[in-house]
Amino acid sequence: MGRVTATDRRAVLLATAGLALAAGCASSSGAVAHPVRSPSAAPALPAQLTHGPRDRPRVALTFHGGGDPATARALLTEAEKYGARVTVLAVGTWLDAHPDLARRILDGGHDLGNHTLRHLDINTMSETEAREEITGCAERLKRLTGSIGTWFRPSRTPVATPLVTRLAQEAGYPHVLSYDVDSLDFTSPGAPAVARKVLAEIREGSVVSLHFGYADTIAALPVVLEELDRRGLAAVTTTELFS
Repeated sequence: MGRVTATDRRAVLLATAGLALAAGCASSSGAVAHPVRSPSAAPALPAQLTHGPRDRPRVALTFHGGGDPATARALLTEAEKYGARVTVLAVGTWLDAHPDLARRILDGGHDLGNHTLRHLDINTMSETEAREEITGCAERLKRLTGSIGTWFRPSRTPVATPLVTRLAQEAGYPHVLSYDVDSLDFTSPGAPAVARKVLAEIREGSVVSLHFGYADTIAALPVVLEELDRRGLAAVTTTELFS
């Protein structure tokens, strides 16, 4: 992970200043800040969710949990500086390698969910293989936190097949969590490009796809959060977005 300098941040701020004018929110250890949640069904909502209510000034920033743990900690700390709460969809093998991060995420008041065991293309798998990917990550979350996590997001696809949706429901996840804003940060386009894309597309109720493991995302996050605050949009957990 590259070190993010003051110059980098100034570059992002300058690059997004025009957009902002046009488009006119604690790290901790010990006790859990929020109770560990279990998935709950919302009968009025579809099985697959791409965004929340469009009539409330809330958005959800969701992160695919993988990659360098130092980047994950830096992103969580940066979000908490602004009072933002995010949703982390963790890969099971990543939790195996960094089990302390599950508690770190929850202690910060964030949502923690399931992004499959190995982050493979789940929509192309057999029923047995896909079930193992979902339940394998759920078992790790249960062991580490006492809950299977609040949300399930399929791996390597924004939308789950009917089979994967059914398997997720059988595993205890009433809803599949997709998104309506893709930051494309995993393509490493540069922090200004990440910030511009998110801020150009985000609106009330949006669910944004972001990733741990990329320095661009660390540099872009303060700019995104500052602009959301200017627009009166609160970055909340996905649970809060749909509550």
